[in-house]
Amino acid sequence: MPRIALHLSYDGQGSVGWQTQPGGIALQDQLEKALAQIAGHEVSTICAGRTDAGVHAVTQLVHFDSAAARSPEAWVRGVNSHLPANIAVQAAVTATDEFHARFAARRRRYHYLIYRSRNRNPLLDGRAAFVYQPLDVARMDDAAQLLVGERDFSAFRSSQCQARTPVRVMHSVQVSQYRELISIEFVANAFLHHMIRNIVGSLFQVGAGRKPVTWLGEVLESGDRTQAGGTFSASGLYLSGVDYGAALALPLWPEAPSGLLWH
Repeated sequence: MPRIALHLSYDGQGSVGWQTQPGGIALQDQLEKALAQIAGHEVSTICAGRTDAGVHAVTQLVHFDSAAARSPEAWVRGVNSHLPANIAVQAAVTATDEFHARFAARRRRYHYLIYRSRNRNPLLDGRAAFVYQPLDVARMDDAAQLLVGERDFSAFRSSQCQARTPVRVMHSVQVSQYRELISIEFVANAFLHHMIRNIVGSLFQVGAGRKPVTWLGEVLESGDRTQAGGTFSASGLYLSGVDYGAALALPLWPEAPSGLLWH
């Protein structure tokens, strides 16, 4: 049975997250209902990363199997005609039978956006975390470098995390700023539940001058979640890239030289 890979984008505002829910209101449920309309049979999807409630995706990748003979255009425009406004298919390709959206991913990239201003911007509500305190971006970036490498991220792991191991390989972290927007780019082989949001909460402590740069490394080494900062809002988090190398003919890893999400 042919395997199809889809590149999706979605606005996570008001959503209960990616993973299917009993009430059938999750993003996965919405996509599978729309796919069934085009395929003519029930469809089960597997994604690159299960985003939480309120988290957005510029680049989410899913795969599914279907014997229905449909063109890429049907899997894109046809499926989109059955989807709500907050989610859309960007591209579709036929993948090999061995391809797996989750296990074939070599790296994942997330961006976290902070709107740093004296006053909130209603156009960014639900799309960036609002911070009114001054933040030292250079200090935040220096602290973030202490996370790079193969590390035990227990200190930034949610108590509800079901991952078998807290060890992840953080390839890079970059903190940059463009006017009022601060962007924190994370690239790793995989992430733990709430890992990024908990790290951002700790970087905030450093940027606000409440903790020294070296404190982040101490928290990491402690392995103690209670030593880290609070969990930042889901509204600023975006899944922005998935790297499959040559395993998939889709441009899912666009370069972002500035480190900003939109470039």
